[in-house]
Amino acid sequence: MQGIDWAIVLLYLVLAMAIGLLLARRGSGSLVDFFVSGRNLPWWLAGTSMAATTFSIDTPLYIAGVVGTRGIVGNWEWWNFGIAHVVLIYVFSRLWRRAEIVTDAELTEIRYGGRMAAVLRATKAFLFAVPINCIAIGYAMLAMVKVIDALELWQSVGIDGDDLKLLSAIGVSVLVLAYSGFSGLWGVVATDLFQFVLALFGAIVVAIVSVNSVGGMHELIPALQAIGDRDLLSFVPLTRGDGGFLGWTWSDAAGIPATTFAAYLFVQWWSFRRSDGGGEFVQRLAAAKDEAAAERASWCFNILHYIVRTWPWVVVALVAVVVYPNLEDRELGYPKLMLDFLPPGLLGVVVASLVAAFMSTVSTSINWGASYLTNDLYRRFLRPAASQNELVNVGRAASVLVTALGAIAAFFASDVATVFRLVIAIGTGPGLVLILRWFWWRINAAAELAAMVAGFAIGLATSVNPDLIDIFPSFGARLLFISGATAVIWIAVMLLTPPESDDTLDAFYARVRPSALGWQRQRDRTGLEPLQDLRQEALRVLAAILLLFGSMLAIGGFLLLQPLTGWVSLLAAAIGGVWLRQLGKRQLRPMPRPGLDDEDIYEH
Repeated sequence: MQGIDWAIVLLYLVLAMAIGLLLARRGSGSLVDFFVSGRNLPWWLAGTSMAATTFSIDTPLYIAGVVGTRGIVGNWEWWNFGIAHVVLIYVFSRLWRRAEIVTDAELTEIRYGGRMAAVLRATKAFLFAVPINCIAIGYAMLAMVKVIDALELWQSVGIDGDDLKLLSAIGVSVLVLAYSGFSGLWGVVATDLFQFVLALFGAIVVAIVSVNSVGGMHELIPALQAIGDRDLLSFVPLTRGDGGFLGWTWSDAAGIPATTFAAYLFVQWWSFRRSDGGGEFVQRLAAAKDEAAAERASWCFNILHYIVRTWPWVVVALVAVVVYPNLEDRELGYPKLMLDFLPPGLLGVVVASLVAAFMSTVSTSINWGASYLTNDLYRRFLRPAASQNELVNVGRAASVLVTALGAIAAFFASDVATVFRLVIAIGTGPGLVLILRWFWWRINAAAELAAMVAGFAIGLATSVNPDLIDIFPSFGARLLFISGATAVIWIAVMLLTPPESDDTLDAFYARVRPSALGWQRQRDRTGLEPLQDLRQEALRVLAAILLLFGSMLAIGGFLLLQPLTGWVSLLAAAIGGVWLRQLGKRQLRPMPRPGLDDEDIYEH
C-alpha cells in the first residue's frame, strides 16, 4: 500500500460517511422511517441493497476457499439458495409487502395469536438479533482481519500485531455504526448502492488482472486440468466414463459427494430459515413502495447476485490455485493476488472496494439486528406506549449493542468457510414451517417455535461437537439429519397442540389474502377471494429458475471454455425466458390499491 492507495481508501470512507449523514434526517422521523425507510424505497435501490448485503468482504475469500478445496461445484453450497430466491420473487414478495410489517418476527403475532405467539416473537427476535446476526458480523470482521493481514496494511506504515488488525476491523465497524445509527435504513441502502458499484468494479478488476497474469484463459484452463487429484472445473459432480447414464456417472472427484450435492438441490434451500425470504430481504421488501416494486426488487437482486457477480470471484479463485499451488489457507488466495499483481492506485481502489463490501454487509446487519431489539422486544414487551422519537433513540442504542456483540464474536472465529457452514447448519430445519404457514391454516405458533429452536439446537450440536460431527460422512448428510429430526419434532408438536383461533386466522387471511389452497374455511367465513394464484406463480417459478440458472451457467461455460455446457445452459435460459414471457401475457388478478376498498382496484 503506497500513499496514493491510502488516500483512495480514506476518500472512500469520507464519501460513505457523508452519504449516510446527509440522509440522517430522513431516517429520524419514526420507527418506520428508521427501519423500513417510510415504505418508500424504489425497486432498483431495494434490489441493489439486497445484493450489496450478500456481498461482504468475506464472500470472495469464502469462494476462493471453496473453489480451491472443492472446485466450482462447491459453489452449489450458496447457488442452491437461488431456487428459494426465485420463489421469493413470485410467491412471497407480494405477501410480505401486504403484511405491512417492520420485521419478519412481527409477522408471528399477525399469523398466530395468544401467549405462544408472543413467546415465539420474542424468541425469534433474540435469536436473530444476537447469536445468528452477531455470528454473521463476527465472520465478516474475521474476513476483514484476513485481508488486512494478507495485504500487510499496517506493516506498510510500520505497525504490526494481531490485536491491532482486529481493532482496525472494529474501527471500520464503528464508522459504519456512525452513519447507520444516525440515518437508519435510508443511509444503509444509499451507501449500499455506492458500495455495491465499487465492490463489483473491484472484483472485475482483480479477475482481469489475475487471468492476464497467467497468460489468459487459454493458459489457465490447461493448468487447472493438469491437476490430477481433483476436477476443479466441473459444474456438477459427474464424470465421463463407463457405465452410468449415457456414459456419465456420479463422482466425488469434482469436490463434493453426490449426497451433499443432492442435499443442496433438494433440501437446503427450502429447509433453511430464509425459505420464504429471510430477515434483511424482508426488511427491503417491507420498505418497497408497493407490491410490484417488491417483486421487481427481488428480480433485481437475483440478477445481480447470481448472474453478474458469480464468475469474477470464481475466476480469481481458479487463478489462485495455479499461482499458489501450495497455499495452506486457500481463502488468502484472493488478497494475495491483489497484493502481487495490482499496481499502486489500482490496489487502493480494490482495497476500498473490499472495505465497501464489508461496510455494506455490516451496516445492514447492524440496522437489521437493532430492528428486532427495538420493534420486537423493547416496543412490544417493555414500552408499548413509547413515542416515535424514543423508539428511534432506542434503535440507535441497539445498533451500538449489536456492533459490540459482533466484535466479540470475531474473537472466536478462525475460518470463514467453517463459520459459513455453521450459519447454514443452525439455520436449517424451520424452513418448511415458514413456507407452510402462508398456505395452510393448521400451522400454529407452537410448531414454528419448535422448528426454530430444534433446528438451532441440533444444528449447533452437530457442528461444534467433534463426536457428533464424525457421525456424518458429509455435510449434506448432516443437513439431511437436521432437517429430518427437526421435522419430526415440529410435526409432533403441531399435532399435540390446538390450532390458532378462527378470529386470528380470519384476520391474517383478510390482511394477506394468500392462495385459498389451504385457507378454504377462512375464505368462506370472510367472503374474500384470494389475491394469489399459486398455480400460475409456480409455473413462473419454474420458468424463472431455467432463465436464472441457465444464464448463470451459460456465462460460466463460455468463460471457462466449456462450450457444451455454455450452449446447453443458454438453451435452457432461452426456454425459460420465452416461457416466462408467455406466462406474463396472461392477465393478472387485479390487486387493490393500498387504502382503497376491494371494489376500487387496478391491474398491475
